[in-house]
Amino acid sequence: MPANDRVLIDYRTSDDAGVYKLDATRALVQTVDFFTPIVDDPFAYGQIAAANALSDVYAMGGKPLTALAIAGFPKDADRALLRAIFAGGLQKLQEAGVALLGGHTVQDAEIKFGYAVTGEVDPDAVWSNAGARPGDVLFLTKALGTGAIATALKFNRAPAYAVDAAVASMLALNKAASDALRSLPRGAVHACTDITGFGLVGHASEIASASACSLQIRTADVPLLPGAVDLVQGNTPGGGRTNAAYFGPRVSFAARLDPALVQLMSDPQTSGGLLAAVSAAHAPAAEEAFRQAGVSCRIVGRAIPTAVALLVFD
Repeated sequence: MPANDRVLIDYRTSDDAGVYKLDATRALVQTVDFFTPIVDDPFAYGQIAAANALSDVYAMGGKPLTALAIAGFPKDADRALLRAIFAGGLQKLQEAGVALLGGHTVQDAEIKFGYAVTGEVDPDAVWSNAGARPGDVLFLTKALGTGAIATALKFNRAPAYAVDAAVASMLALNKAASDALRSLPRGAVHACTDITGFGLVGHASEIASASACSLQIRTADVPLLPGAVDLVQGNTPGGGRTNAAYFGPRVSFAARLDPALVQLMSDPQTSGGLLAAVSAAHAPAAEEAFRQAGVSCRIVGRAIPTAVALLVFD
C-alpha cells in the first residue's frame, strides 16, 4: 500500500483501531464493529453493540467523539424490536458522550448491528499493541466468560445469575478504565488492547508478537464470570475453538491447569475489558487510579524477555 506518514497505526500490528495524525496535538482514531444478537433483550443488545464498538477507541487511549450506525435486518423484521435495538445503542452512546451522526442499513437474512466510531487522541500518547516491555505489569479490567455464557443462553442452559453477570459486564463501558490509565504520567502505559473476539489468548498473543517479548499470565489470577467454569466445556463457542487452534503455536499452558480454565483463556469475548501493560514503576499508581475510578481490575501477569514472542499461562 502507498506510504502515508500521517498513518500512525494501521492493520499491521493487529491493533484495535487505526490512527491518523491531523497535526502535532491531534490524531483521529477510527474503528468499526458489528455482530448478531448476543442476548434476548433487544435494548440490551443495542447497548452492548455500542459499548463493544466504543471500546476500541478507549483501548487506544483515545476519546470517542462520533458514531455511525450499521445495521442489517430481514425485510419482515419486527419494527418495534429494531427500534429497541437502536434505542439501546443510542442510550449507551449518550452515556459515553458520543454524538450519533447517522448510519446505514441493508436487508439481511439475520439481524446485525453495530457502529463505526471516530475518536481523537494525542499522537504522542497512543497506546498500541507494539509497546510492551519486559518487566511490565499486566492489568485486566473485566472478567472472562461472556462467550461461553452467551452460547449456553442460546440453548437455554445458562442460569440466570450467570446471564445477569455477563450482561452487566458487557454493558459496562471501558471509559472509566481508560480514563484511569490516561491519568497516569505519559509513558506509563506501554501497550493496551481490549479483549474481544480473539479471547485473552489471541489479544495477548498479538501484544507479545507486536512487542517482540513474551507475556506470562497467572491463570489463577485471571478474573472469571460466575458460572463460566461450569459452562465452558459444554458450551464452547466456535470462535473459542478457532482461537485455540490459530494462536496455539504461540501459547504455552502449564500441564497442571484445569482444562476448563484453558478453554476460557480462548473464550471469545464481547465488550470485554482492557488488557494493559504498565511499567512496573507505575503499577501501584495504576492500581490506585483504578480503585478511585471504581474499576475492578486484576494484575494477571508480566511481560518477560525471551528469544521468541510467546504467551505463557502458568
